[in-house]
Amino acid sequence: MKPPAQPTAHRETSEDCQSCLECSRDNGCVRCPERLFLFPQRKGMSHHGTCLHSCPNGHFGQRGRDVNRCMKCRSPDCELCFSRDFCTKCKPGFKLHKGKCLIQCPEGTFAHQTDCLEVCPLPPLGEWSEWSEWSVCVRDGATCGFRWGKQTRVRENSQSGKATEKASVCSPQRETQRCRMKKKCPTEKRRNKKAGLGRKRERKRLRLLASVSANATTDIISGGA
Repeated sequence: MKPPAQPTAHRETSEDCQSCLECSRDNGCVRCPERLFLFPQRKGMSHHGTCLHSCPNGHFGQRGRDVNRCMKCRSPDCELCFSRDFCTKCKPGFKLHKGKCLIQCPEGTFAHQTDCLEVCPLPPLGEWSEWSEWSVCVRDGATCGFRWGKQTRVRENSQSGKATEKASVCSPQRETQRCRMKKKCPTEKRRNKKAGLGRKRERKRLRLLASVSANATTDIISGGA
């Protein structure tokens, strides 16, 4: 008695098989076009394959001679990985450090956004640029109207010109100092000066009116006499 024939992979016309080179009724895609990746998903007791242009989160694409496959990242905390053991992006709540996803950054590093970066080393004195000029003395965005404010100056190090995330975090170096401000703003002085002149003119006008009124009253009394 002959054993029952095994189902063979063949071309199907269903939607599940449209991107496949070969497809099985039970297992979906079993072979993909050259540039696509075979992604097997468990469905019950079996796997069902689909052909994708890029692998989903938690997987990486591994190219082979016969078929390209989506392989799972080893760490469950890894959202994207370059290889099975090297993560390139972690899930929320974890920080990336040398291909690993950690809850806390190790000693000698600090958390910056989604990564753990090494503590910025201070370069030798010869690698620092000259200090810039002190900035304008300001407080709350204003340059006058207060007694005291703050001003800053900066200097760059040799890492500043390198387009790396670490360089942007580490430099430049800043210094801040307290500075005295002009308590009254120039516009305020001009406004007060104009107001003062206005009050003087008004007093002069009132005195003139009072004088004219007094003279007129004297003439009336004189004429009546």
